[in-house]
Amino acid sequence: MRHIAYQQWDCAASFTRGHRSGTVVVEDSLRLGTPRSTFRYTDPFVTGTTAEYDVGTWTSPCITTAFPYTELIPSWNAHTPDGTWIQVSVRGSSEDGAPSKAYILGRWAEDTSAIHRTSVPAQGGSLATVSVDTLIARRGRTLSSWQLSVSLFRVTGTETTPSVDLIGAMVSALPDVAQVEVSSFGGAARDLDVPAYSQEIHRGHHPAYNHGGEAWCSPTSIAMILDYWRRVDPTYGPPEAAYSDFAPPDPWVDYAAASTFDWSYDGAGNWPFNTAYAGRFGLESFVTRLRSLGEAERFIGAGVPLIVSVSFGEGELSGSGYGTDGHLMVIRGFTASGDVIVNDPASHLDPDNASVRAVYDRTEFENVWIPRSGGIAYVIHPRSVPLPAPDPSTPANW
Repeated sequence: MRHIAYQQWDCAASFTRGHRSGTVVVEDSLRLGTPRSTFRYTDPFVTGTTAEYDVGTWTSPCITTAFPYTELIPSWNAHTPDGTWIQVSVRGSSEDGAPSKAYILGRWAEDTSAIHRTSVPAQGGSLATVSVDTLIARRGRTLSSWQLSVSLFRVTGTETTPSVDLIGAMVSALPDVAQVEVSSFGGAARDLDVPAYSQEIHRGHHPAYNHGGEAWCSPTSIAMILDYWRRVDPTYGPPEAAYSDFAPPDPWVDYAAASTFDWSYDGAGNWPFNTAYAGRFGLESFVTRLRSLGEAERFIGAGVPLIVSVSFGEGELSGSGYGTDGHLMVIRGFTASGDVIVNDPASHLDPDNASVRAVYDRTEFENVWIPRSGGIAYVIHPRSVPLPAPDPSTPANW
């Protein structure tokens, strides 16, 4: 059975249910108030950059899950003016109630004015470990509860504060299966007009960001979604001045790569770093898992495209022309027969934007998504565009 559940805190009423130390709730955001402590941090990616920061923390209520879980992926939407940053961490408990240590799931900032955003390696404990952006229970172990903390930092002696608009997490326990039965098509054929950008035309751009566009599937997909929502409101994406230092074509793709890059992971594919980037522009943005293409159809019906994580060998996804150990693309719709319409930023048919839109067989696509990544999806939408209601018969996964 596929057990998945998601929970978030995203307004004044929900933030007041957590424990605050040195933080305050202003309107619907967490901010630094009167800090109770300081913290000295040395940026490992710049020599000689130790600074002292005021710090305040918000800790969520302890969530006991309806099922023993084995993985947790966080999400947050935040703003970090110059000299500020945030850290997200989690504690769990074992199946017998023994608490875990605190695991850091990301040190994040919008840019590098304070720190270089980074995951934190080498955190393994007896109960769990961290793989880049995911808390993973040790083999043979499960977790029964979780509690998120977000710490807000600013240079000591300054008044600027970061703000956190959303913090949440998805937990899951998934069967170890190689294939799933294809989900029934609900019949709602629709193709959302999501702009198409190719990562392939950015090969060699800014090689400091993992050698350029060949590795930029996630930020390229994010750029497509931001442009889709920018048609609703031009503030849903970076202003032109933000990417003025990046060369054509499509400099917003290069900017997205720079803005999602994880300096420890050495890549732009950190899942919550990507949704946090989208969240900078007023969009609600989080990582979850979906159970099937049937659930994805409901988002398309609501006008909300999805970014999903897939992997496949040569020939496993007909028409793709390549294989990949891990890749992200946009689900933008479904054909009248239920096949999946995507914007695939790595289309190898022709390395240009015109080749990005593709149609993939439903059965093949579901099986390179659901068993391979567990159904990972980025959900990004304006709050004014409601999400479809989750299935009340299963734990809510959005």
